[in-house]
Amino acid sequence: MSITGLAIIYIIIWWIVFFAILPIDVERHKSIKIDGEDPGSPENPKMLKKFIYCTGITTVLFILIYLLMKFEYLNLRNILI
Repeated sequence: MSITGLAIIYIIIWWIVFFAILPIDVERHKSIKIDGEDPGSPENPKMLKKFIYCTGITTVLFILIYLLMKFEYLNLRNILI
């Protein structure tokens, strides 16, 4: 598989994992109420922490999928034919 294909697979896995872990560790109780702001939005969404976790989980999953494809345990061309 080409570098472009591998990058696309990594990005797709990253976004799926990111949206899966986005609601984790969110506290919705606010100490200050601001007019016009959604009352359910968190004060501190901890995005950097989620970005780091997401990148780590995606890297592990990507390496696993890459190795399965390299050793032909996961071959979509044979499955679809």
